[in-house]
Amino acid sequence: MGRTATVATCALNQWALDFDGNLARILKSIEIAKYKGARYRLGPELEICGYGCSDHYYESDTLLHSFEVLAKLLESPATQDIICDVGMPVMCRNVRYNCRVIFLNKKILLIRPKMILANTGNYRELRWFTPWNRARFVEEYFLPRMIQEVTGQETVPFGDAVLATKDTCLGSEICEELWAPNSPHIEMGLDGVEIFTNSSGSHHVLRKAHTRVNVVNSATAKEVLVATLDLEDVRSYRAEISCRNLEASKVNSYPRIKVNFALSCSDDICVPTCEPIQWRYHSPEEEICLGPACWLWDYLRRSNQAGFLLPLSGGIDSSATACIVYSMCRQVCLAVKNGNQGVLADVRRIVNDETYTPEDSQEFCGHIFTTCYMASENSSQDTYNRAKLLAEQIGSYHINLNLDVAVKAIVGIFSMVMGRSPQFRVYGGSSRENLALQNVQARIRMVLAYLFAQLSHWARGMPGGLLVLGSANVDESLHGYLTKYDCSSADINPIGGISKTDLRSFIQYFMENFQLTALRSIISAPPTAELEPLADGQVSQTDEEDMGMTYTELSVYGKLRKMAKAGPYTMFCKLINMWKEICTPREVASKVKHFFRMYSINRHKMTTLTPAYHAENYSPEDNRFDLRPFLYNSTWSWQFRSIDKQVSNLESKEGKPVLEDVD
Repeated sequence: MGRTATVATCALNQWALDFDGNLARILKSIEIAKYKGARYRLGPELEICGYGCSDHYYESDTLLHSFEVLAKLLESPATQDIICDVGMPVMCRNVRYNCRVIFLNKKILLIRPKMILANTGNYRELRWFTPWNRARFVEEYFLPRMIQEVTGQETVPFGDAVLATKDTCLGSEICEELWAPNSPHIEMGLDGVEIFTNSSGSHHVLRKAHTRVNVVNSATAKEVLVATLDLEDVRSYRAEISCRNLEASKVNSYPRIKVNFALSCSDDICVPTCEPIQWRYHSPEEEICLGPACWLWDYLRRSNQAGFLLPLSGGIDSSATACIVYSMCRQVCLAVKNGNQGVLADVRRIVNDETYTPEDSQEFCGHIFTTCYMASENSSQDTYNRAKLLAEQIGSYHINLNLDVAVKAIVGIFSMVMGRSPQFRVYGGSSRENLALQNVQARIRMVLAYLFAQLSHWARGMPGGLLVLGSANVDESLHGYLTKYDCSSADINPIGGISKTDLRSFIQYFMENFQLTALRSIISAPPTAELEPLADGQVSQTDEEDMGMTYTELSVYGKLRKMAKAGPYTMFCKLINMWKEICTPREVASKVKHFFRMYSINRHKMTTLTPAYHAENYSPEDNRFDLRPFLYNSTWSWQFRSIDKQVSNLESKEGKPVLEDVD
């Protein structure tokens, strides 16, 4: 009697609607699973069409091509003698479902629709799919003719069932179902299911790994996800838990699909089982170092561009972006060194040289990464030096330019047409003039960034264009402390979902682990936009003074607004307790009002925010994650009156004089 079962799962680099590429990667993963002795292969959620199809799920083409790929999989010799579990959309009775299609030797065993859909944050599954709400119910699904011709089956089971092989019982979950309080695996386990599978499309978020591992562990207890497991360990572990057995005796049974196949061999006494995985938790700084770097490489190789261009100011944000690109180069060089031929092929295609092999990260960085310091009369020598030194240490091709000529030309056009010349505030200008002159500099930087991205390789006698990288952090976006259509406007932004606080910690980590001494002066300098005139050659403008709040405060506001679902009044109520040691209720009220004024005035900027790596759950990103109005009544009159009343009540209890309004 067999007792050890070898199963395989995989994380594939699938791409929405790339049916050829997705098919090839699925087949390759099955071949690897079989080579390693697996008898069951589990793939990612919606792997056939790609998880991110969005409104393309509405199109009949997406369903058609998914079934065409399924037919290719069924016909392939690679899928023989292994249970294959693939993900794809399926329409049943004119209702679209997110499904697992499980097959063996050209026969579909079960189509299992997702029962609990992800519909928060970045996820909109209820927009495209319907959950299967008939627990432990199976109906007959009539297969498309193209599938019937391959399998010889007219109908197959569709619904909530489990697979009963010769030696064990398997139950399938799909992503969100694992996170739910009433996860299917609970009752499956009570009904004798010994192996649970979960196909996932979940994205990376900073500090989420602990939650993921805890959820998996709570679902499996003794049954840790390993390559080869001992079924008798599962059985003996369960059999001694009397309370579990009492519940199991009362559970309603799942429909069982009988499978004439075994995951184990009859003579497997010498087959070793795998030890439980000891999870390696990355620090947030390591996650920033690795996650966005992989995202950049994926985007670069898919976009068919020749590299990146980054406006490098010498501040923390653009320097952190540069470090992430450098980290990407390190990961690429390591993969090539370890013999990854796929990565090497991508490298050679990107640099347009079939014989090229990267020697080290600095050398490779010089091929694919251009940094550009865009000085104006308001720039300091310090930031110039910081940018230059960092570029030298990471190996980027570095450009220095001065944009004063362009700024004066554009302001000159305005003055010629309108007959008036705007002045900075330090020279007697109004706040409106001061802001407009800053915005002109910032927007010219965006124009120059795209010009150099398109033509710098051409000027150097090299083929291809460059992707422009943005470097606005999540806190600046939340406040709106950025110029619309400045260097925050780019092709992609690897730090757009990361807080200023985390970026500072990341810079410290990078400096200590990669010996980039240029980062020491960058991390110690106060953040500044350098858009207003210098005072005796020194920076007189700082970000936190401009914003009227610290980055630490801004991060707190962001988490309360998004994650705690707090409007102005609720945020005030929470902060008077959180900050009771450092602020009076009146001071808290003033801070909350200022934040919401700035947030609402600047919310329109989020409609043009550069697509960013999603790493923080309080991101204000408007395109997918944080759906809110972009035109507010920024007086918040009713909400602010509620705060004022509460402040008055608190002050009257303390015997303080009550003021009419809280500014």
